[in-house]
Amino acid sequence: MFRPWRHRELLLTLIEREVAGRYRGSIVGILWSFLNPLLMLLVYTFVFSVLFKVRWESASDSKPQFALLVFTGMLVFNLFSECLVQAPGLILNHANYVKKVVFPLQILPCVMLGAALFQTLVGFIVWLVFHLLVFGLPPLTTLLFPLVLLPLVLFTLGLSWLLSALGVYLRDIGQVIGVLMSALMLLSGVFYPVNALPAIYQHWLYMNPLTLVIESSRDVLIWGVVPDFGPWLGQLTVAGIVAVLGRAWFEKSRQGFADVL
Repeated sequence: MFRPWRHRELLLTLIEREVAGRYRGSIVGILWSFLNPLLMLLVYTFVFSVLFKVRWESASDSKPQFALLVFTGMLVFNLFSECLVQAPGLILNHANYVKKVVFPLQILPCVMLGAALFQTLVGFIVWLVFHLLVFGLPPLTTLLFPLVLLPLVLFTLGLSWLLSALGVYLRDIGQVIGVLMSALMLLSGVFYPVNALPAIYQHWLYMNPLTLVIESSRDVLIWGVVPDFGPWLGQLTVAGIVAVLGRAWFEKSRQGFADVL
């Protein structure tokens, strides 16, 4: 059985290397981790609040509040999207590890997820500073944000194991995932409130695994509402099953990696 804590030193080293490698050679280096979410916050706020004039019924008309609502959705979506877009090529890009018998290949999706969580943490710091400067202290329910993200983290890890193994045998899967993520960004309630849609479409939107996480994140970070733990437990159960199945698929498939690569 795979136990990440048995490889914690290797895991942390590879995550650090992954994060540092993204900005190696750039002038401002890791500062881009803060600049990217900040620029994203400004661009999306302008496009959707000024050009498209999207509004939340329960929110004021202030652009800073709209910025926080959109940015919260983007924090959740980017965590999920970053991992799934990279997952199909993960083993292919680390083919040199495949023939190393002592290297735990199953740790690679964990490294990818760890780097994505670091980016989420940086984005949350940007969110927090923005909130403190404009609105003051966020609600106490902000402390529940990691709990809200937990099912998504497990779900993402399970899919990452699945797709990283599948990508070795089906090279086109990466292109398919890229298209799906572009569509999913517009179908997850990132840029608009779910209740702005007709009731029949709201039902379909909530079938998207990201929608409930995004809505719950806004509840705890902005509205100060404690999430309903009934749906949360359902999400956690499904995410746990996906993680177990994804891990099992990876273990079964890895036996043929060396032959294909």
